[in-house]
Amino acid sequence: MVPSLLFALLLLAAAAPAIAVESTRCDRTCGSTTVLYPFGFSAGCQIRLNCSASGEVRLGTYFVRNVTASSLIVDVSASCNRSIKDAAVLFSDRLSMAASNALFLRNCTGSEGQECSIDTEIISKRLNQTSCGRTDDDIRCYSSGRTEGFYSKKNFTEMAKRCKFLFTSLRYGRDAFNQSTLVFESAEVGWWLQGDCRCAANASCSRIDFPSGNGTTGYRCSCNEGFTGDGYADGGGCGRGIAAGSFLALGVAVLCYRFFFRGDKASETEEAVAQRLLLSGAASGTVAIYSHKDIERATGNFSDAYRLGSGAYGTVYRGRFSADGGFVAIKRLKNPDTDNVMQVINEIKLVSSVSHPNLVHLLGCCIGRGHHILVYEFVPNGTLSQHLHRELGDVLPWPARVVIAAETARAIAYLHTAVRPPIYHRDIKSSNILLDYSLRPKLADFGLSRAVAAEWSHISTAPQGTPGYVDPQYHQNFHLSDKSDVYSFGVVLVEMITAMKAVDFRRDPSEVNLAALAADRIAKGQVEEIVDPVVKENCHGRGMESVMKVAELAFRCLAFHKEARPAMTEVAEELERIRAEEGGASEVKEEEGKEMALPFLCVKEPWGSEQSCSSSSSLSNASSSGILHR
Repeated sequence: MVPSLLFALLLLAAAAPAIAVESTRCDRTCGSTTVLYPFGFSAGCQIRLNCSASGEVRLGTYFVRNVTASSLIVDVSASCNRSIKDAAVLFSDRLSMAASNALFLRNCTGSEGQECSIDTEIISKRLNQTSCGRTDDDIRCYSSGRTEGFYSKKNFTEMAKRCKFLFTSLRYGRDAFNQSTLVFESAEVGWWLQGDCRCAANASCSRIDFPSGNGTTGYRCSCNEGFTGDGYADGGGCGRGIAAGSFLALGVAVLCYRFFFRGDKASETEEAVAQRLLLSGAASGTVAIYSHKDIERATGNFSDAYRLGSGAYGTVYRGRFSADGGFVAIKRLKNPDTDNVMQVINEIKLVSSVSHPNLVHLLGCCIGRGHHILVYEFVPNGTLSQHLHRELGDVLPWPARVVIAAETARAIAYLHTAVRPPIYHRDIKSSNILLDYSLRPKLADFGLSRAVAAEWSHISTAPQGTPGYVDPQYHQNFHLSDKSDVYSFGVVLVEMITAMKAVDFRRDPSEVNLAALAADRIAKGQVEEIVDPVVKENCHGRGMESVMKVAELAFRCLAFHKEARPAMTEVAEELERIRAEEGGASEVKEEEGKEMALPFLCVKEPWGSEQSCSSSSSLSNASSSGILHR
């Protein structure tokens, strides 16, 4: 039943225009799932799918994982003895496997087709397959040699003559960062309709040349800009609106959801979670799905030797999925339960939906019974907190602190203004700002983030965050706003100025809270009393002017009444001005997503005692090489 809910999201979450009267010849319902034109579950439907007894949507025996406006994504799990003839359902006058798929076949004769450049032994090991018998070495990779178009039915017929078994399929695609990627145990199947175009008003028709062998063509319809719907005259047509269309690509939240709820029968609690998940929508990106065994191997079975640190929500490990692969950061959340599932899904949706050079990239997840694990890019040089408090590396010079502040502010401003709906982080602190070897910051830990649509309530049932960083107004009335992040960032600015901790009970009782201490000193014009001695020693004249300007900005961010605080965009702009005045900083590019140059910095390499100097562009490329490509 639960998987059917997944498909309900696919086709019902889109607020499409009023659906046309359904033809009585086509049954579009499978349990609690209703699909839209041209799909259905009976002989009268243009494209017929199968409805399993448990409510799963299938194409033949293949589970349908996703539907787009041009293709279906189906699972082709590795199997030693799946007859190749079973794949005939993927070829018809309205369906054909995309040419970008690579097929792995067994028990083949001859040399039909173009061999892949992928080592089949690697594929077998990657899929952790048990032995297929004496013919293990007979697995053959077949490729069309093209990334566009379709396999023809003739191609399939020839393959079926020469090979007995379809072992699995490999699909070429793009990941969340638009990088080329290979998706294991998956196939893309293109779809179209036959005949002359029958598109609705306000829709356009695209002709499709498919390999039928008889010279005929097909077509697809799509709504014009400003309209939503399926685009077909016999379907729902097109109506004005801003909602997603009928064919909504499933995001990572739903992919992970299926892995979590793939038991034979979901409990009432799981169904409740599923309902909440579906109502929350799905992200538009995609991330890799890892097995728990993959994670255990990558972390040495969660060895303490791999542990990077622990927090309120879980433990982070350094890991590597192969001996020659780069490192990743693996976050195992504590006490997985129903509410925690929603927090994990929330983090997945949020992190995968944004793209900014100063935000940590999510690479994958492992969501299952009793374990919730997220896989991130590995940012190798510790946290801002560790550097400020002398726990790691050399003392941060003041110019580097200004750069870190400016770029972090840009990332937060991006979340507030460039994303729709805006995202409020709600847990901004120095330990959530990671640094690479060029001291470039990346904001992490979106576990408490919230995407806030205009019509949603901004009230949260309880204040969440870290003591010392939480907006005092939010702590009193639970009201969430962008200014809550501004307050937290103001505390981080004070940390950069003072190198003091946000909360420290070793200080005088009246000075335990750093924000209160800093606000008092700044208001009295006594900033120099709390400036980090190292900064004070090395900053003179113009340098101390910069410190004072950052202190004044921090004071505004720490205003008790949120209306008195600046917007995050204003904070970012002011820090950019201060950064430019510091000198040595290259011009910052205004377009988000492009490289932003750091001052020319000298950093101590982790593998030796000598210092080396480099610009941020070369170092950032080096540090990003650890991103895992599955």
